[in-house]
Amino acid sequence: MDTKKIEHLYTDYTGHSPEYIEALPGAGSNRRYFRMTGKQNIIGVYGTSKEENRAFIYMAGHFHQRGLPVPQVYAVSEDKTCYIQEDLGNTSLYSLIEKGRQADGFSNETNDLLQQTIRLLPLLQFEGIKGMDTSYCYPQTEFNRRTVFWDLNYFKYCFLKPSEIEFQENLLENDFEHLAERLLSCKTSAFMYRDFQSRNVMIKENKPYFIDFQGGRKGPFYYDVASFLWQAKANFSDSTRDFLLNEYINALQPYHKIDRISFHDELKHFVLFRTLQVLGAYGFRGYFEKKRHFIESIPYALKNLKQLLCDNFKEYPYLSQILRQLIASAHTRNTADNSKLTVRVLSFSYRKGIPEDPSGNGGGYVFDCRSIHNPGKYEQYKTQTGLDEPVKRFLENDGEILSFLTHTDDLIDKHIQRYLERGFSHLQICFGCTGGQHRSVYAAQHTAEYINRHFGVRVELIHREQSIEQIFPSHSL
Repeated sequence: MDTKKIEHLYTDYTGHSPEYIEALPGAGSNRRYFRMTGKQNIIGVYGTSKEENRAFIYMAGHFHQRGLPVPQVYAVSEDKTCYIQEDLGNTSLYSLIEKGRQADGFSNETNDLLQQTIRLLPLLQFEGIKGMDTSYCYPQTEFNRRTVFWDLNYFKYCFLKPSEIEFQENLLENDFEHLAERLLSCKTSAFMYRDFQSRNVMIKENKPYFIDFQGGRKGPFYYDVASFLWQAKANFSDSTRDFLLNEYINALQPYHKIDRISFHDELKHFVLFRTLQVLGAYGFRGYFEKKRHFIESIPYALKNLKQLLCDNFKEYPYLSQILRQLIASAHTRNTADNSKLTVRVLSFSYRKGIPEDPSGNGGGYVFDCRSIHNPGKYEQYKTQTGLDEPVKRFLENDGEILSFLTHTDDLIDKHIQRYLERGFSHLQICFGCTGGQHRSVYAAQHTAEYINRHFGVRVELIHREQSIEQIFPSHSL
């Protein structure tokens, strides 16, 4: 897009032109975000849906007036397609959760931020709804039958049908009706954030701030609890989830008195519903739009679903039956033989030659990273590698390597899937660049982690020129 509109907003607001404009990575929506630096760091937003922009701008102003931790909107373009808002930095709660998973445990800081976040949720839900003009909510003013069936059909058409599971639509719709009745029987007047998850919580000065609430509406408070604690890739342990649930219930009491048994009895239906909704989103954004993050999230959501079905939802017998078939089918496709396959991923320098395959199988992939913008040209990165944070930020902000890896991941996905189906035992994937230090190291590290996370297979990672080796053992998803 042409950034002139957001540049004008920045200049009018600060009195100075921005010195630098950086496009930020997108997520699931069609909105585009830019960081403008200069006299002041400001985020510029371009969104094609004026109604969605209108909802966010109104809600941000309303929440800000009520003292809730959200970004302040500074200015809006005349045509309502662009606006500028407070820059909350680069650290999301999700990024801290991900680091904790890789380190086999959350730091005290992350645990504290999780606790702060879940205890702030009732404040946002019940203080946020006070005085709110819900006519600004988009696309619906409240959680109702229509919105329930939008999400259930999202799951049916974008995830269940593409899975090729045979089902009787009439019987499935009967259980959808029962689930909708149960969800809508919960009458509460809270602000339902709808996409309350750790990617939408930014951390600034060790405090959580909330973003991307433009899809919010009036509705039951259970939905946001389900959204946050059962976020697929957050992958919370049972003990962490139980602790945070207890914190939420305690913080909820001043606004809505409820005992823990009743709370859990109601919550599980919202967890089931939210899981179906996100699977629909992952199917659409992943299978159809080919967005890597959503494809990576599917195994985690199915794991949540499998655990959830241990509760035996007798109210929805046919839906439960189909979901168990779906889990079994996905498990067979993705993990049944994962212990038989080892994937060897290497980074290397073309100056020293392409690595040989010691298995004797040959084949696999060799990807050339030399067309990607090279951090090694810059003095500050010459002693670092693609494993160091400054180099990773350079590559990710530049964006070329992210586009490159979107395509390599897609090829590798299909290849590994066929190897698993056919019972093959070995695959080698190599990434080369000029020195085997920056671009190839970043790409190989990403790919090894992605394969192990997404397929559960054993991965042998070798950064040849850096003399670094790492094993990712096979695991069930």
